[in-house]
Amino acid sequence: MQTEDRFTIIGAGIGGLTAALALKQAGLQPLIYESAPEIKPVGAGILLASNAMQVFDKLGVRGKIENAGCKVSKIRITDAKLTTISESELEKFEQQFGVYNVAIHRADLQKILAEEIGFQNIQLSKRLLNIESGNTLKLIFDYGTSVQSDVVIAADGIKSLVRNKVFNTGTLRDSTQRCWRGVCEIELPTNYNQVAIEAWGKGKRFGFVKISEKKIYWYAVINESLMRKASLGELFQEFHEDVLHIISRTPEDKIFYSEIFDLQPITQWQKGKVCLLGDAAHATTPNMGQGACQAIEDAYTLGKLFQEAKSTEDVFAKYEKLRIKKAHFVVNTSWQIGKIAHYENDFAIWFRNFIVKSIPKSINEKQLQKVFDISYV
Repeated sequence: MQTEDRFTIIGAGIGGLTAALALKQAGLQPLIYESAPEIKPVGAGILLASNAMQVFDKLGVRGKIENAGCKVSKIRITDAKLTTISESELEKFEQQFGVYNVAIHRADLQKILAEEIGFQNIQLSKRLLNIESGNTLKLIFDYGTSVQSDVVIAADGIKSLVRNKVFNTGTLRDSTQRCWRGVCEIELPTNYNQVAIEAWGKGKRFGFVKISEKKIYWYAVINESLMRKASLGELFQEFHEDVLHIISRTPEDKIFYSEIFDLQPITQWQKGKVCLLGDAAHATTPNMGQGACQAIEDAYTLGKLFQEAKSTEDVFAKYEKLRIKKAHFVVNTSWQIGKIAHYENDFAIWFRNFIVKSIPKSINEKQLQKVFDISYV
């Protein structure tokens, strides 16, 4: 690796910002190009699991993130009436890894990361149109602007232009599930403190968690086949009154709708001095809450490898080898969870709930251990 190499990151989402911070700590000076005119988060809130918080601890921003969000020490799966089906206690992992899970508004997280990087290192309103290879990489933006770069890290999302142009690959898979996300100001009973809840209904589910003293981040997901012209409250009318209260207290202009897709796993994330990161490499459905967390792991892995002063090509090849197995495990497992959680048949729902209740605590802990562990880096 030539220390004078120009490093470019495409995309100022959580993955791109974390990558810039990790490279900065490795002694590099990446420049981020973002298509939007401002760093505007999509999705309202996020749960940062232990693996992500371990990275932020190593990058020196853990305290700021903890102060801006809310601790989460339990993950609870319930039925539509909020009767518990399964509960995972996270205290064991808090002690093991020295961090706890944090629920936070995406805007707060991105602000913390951007301030650490320095806004002067983020170029906004730069929509990438093409990338050309030569002695260096030519990045062509709209309005006729272009820059030369030696190294490009593409954190430009599930529809990555860099992936399409450089790797000519990427098939998006439609989950046939549709999602709403929002944040509302509401006071809930104290039994909801430090708990992330996901309620499973009939072909639909609703999740919520506190992200500050009086703010709740929530999401509602429904099978496309069950959608009709009705309000969100009507679509989820069989759910617990607290769920309906959360929906009714959220202003309509603060509710974001999206279709849920993932990226069918691909086997190549790097080529020469170009690599893919986060959703550009392994976009996942949100059913494990690991989309951003896996991008954060990507970023940490790259930063640590660059600290070893190998060539860029060697770093990217090792990064792919280290990260691909776990990322694909998350993508595939999340896809399956999404299908299981959205059964519509009454007997299938009863049997699913019975099986989930019967799973030994040790099995759940083993699964979480696999997700939270970043010692392979």
